[in-house]
Amino acid sequence: MNVPLVSVITVNYNHSAVTCDMLESLFRITYPSLEVIVIDNGSPDDKPAVIKERFPQVTYIETGVNLGFAGANNLGINRSHGEYILLINNDTIVTDNFLEPLVNKMESDPSIGSVSPKIRYFYAPDTIQYAGLTPINAYTIRSRAIGFAEKDNGQYEKDTVTAYAHGAAMMFSRKVVMELGLMSEAFFLYYEELDWGFRLRQAGYKIWYVHDSLIYHKESVTTGKESPLKVYYLNRSRLLYMRRNVHGPTFGVSLLFQAFFAIPKNTLKYLFQGRPDLMRAYHRAIAWHLKNMFNRELHQQSQLEGEP
Repeated sequence: MNVPLVSVITVNYNHSAVTCDMLESLFRITYPSLEVIVIDNGSPDDKPAVIKERFPQVTYIETGVNLGFAGANNLGINRSHGEYILLINNDTIVTDNFLEPLVNKMESDPSIGSVSPKIRYFYAPDTIQYAGLTPINAYTIRSRAIGFAEKDNGQYEKDTVTAYAHGAAMMFSRKVVMELGLMSEAFFLYYEELDWGFRLRQAGYKIWYVHDSLIYHKESVTTGKESPLKVYYLNRSRLLYMRRNVHGPTFGVSLLFQAFFAIPKNTLKYLFQGRPDLMRAYHRAIAWHLKNMFNRELHQQSQLEGEP
């Protein structure tokens, strides 16, 4: 029986102990055909070489500089050999048999472009983080995670088509990457997998939530739960998603919504919270877009090495 090779790619940034915990769980899984690639994304305050020392079987790559989420994962994809590619956050813990259902789902239908498992919170293991995502609203540029913060009582025990895979764990085929290209590195952090998922659906592929594949997510280990770094990149990337994927009159309405509702609302929110640091980070995200208003490179797509 031919078992497809799966290339598992994870990115480390300043949290080698967390990455090692994930790898420990990964090397206990039952799936027999695995290639594991770890990208250290230029960690300045870590000793990431311990990852290779503890797990010599991984392909370990040091970037020397922070390439962002998309840039580091794209590097891993370019070094991978698997028929299927799984991008997984380093702050996850996988269950022993999580991979087979994902591969089986991909194998079942060539129109499936990407899949994600059920994700529960590591520190609240009975609580769901992801059981699918709703489409991003073209005006607010926000989506809703299905099952978010719900106790898992078996209410999502069915595979379903969803609008987007989850960036914490998303599998796709090499064939799809060769057709669509890699994730856009213009985002650096956040929304890049949503942008890629939108392109995937525009090309006619489906994205599925796979109910009998389960992982646990520690969430926001790198950026913090409400840090200036997270506020800056989350809002910069949200507007970049809008610029890349919303067009025509809808784009004009979306722009007006951001200018006259979202920006004033968020500014006041951070003021009332007594968080001028978050307000400054938010305004820097807006300023970045004003500075890059006519930057055509923001609309380009990255390709696999060797592809036209």
